[in-house]
Amino acid sequence: MDNGAGIIAARPIHARAMAAIHAAGFRAAERWSAEAIGRLLALPVCFGLLHPAGGMLVGRVMADEAELLTVAVDPTARRQGLGTALARRAIAEARGRGARSMFLEVSAENGGARRLYGALGFAAIGRRPKYYAGGGDALVMKRTLSGPGEVEAG
Repeated sequence: MDNGAGIIAARPIHARAMAAIHAAGFRAAERWSAEAIGRLLALPVCFGLLHPAGGMLVGRVMADEAELLTVAVDPTARRQGLGTALARRAIAEARGRGARSMFLEVSAENGGARRLYGALGFAAIGRRPKYYAGGGDALVMKRTLSGPGEVEAG
């Protein structure tokens, strides 16, 4: 199980590596380009995380709300705790930036990701029908971020 020790704060210079991981983890119609990732990482409200074993995450914090925009783990690196480590680090980053809640969208068909987010304290609060290019639904999930002295879920 990965403890996240290799995770680094990503900058626009890491966008190509992040796009390669994203491409390995998503269908062609849902992949993010290096240019799109780089533009997001250049925004002060956004943050990125990169794990050299094949994991990436892009999130943002605006006011007191955070959102996980995308999380990808290379299929060859799955089931090793990278997704959990990235999400935990994102929760800490968002909390450090003043967020009190975090949102995400996940494919209703992605049971593994839904279980991961559920184990981290996220709960489904809505559904976006036919959200994805292939017509699949997205679940909207939310987690309240615990205060500095509280134990986080998971």
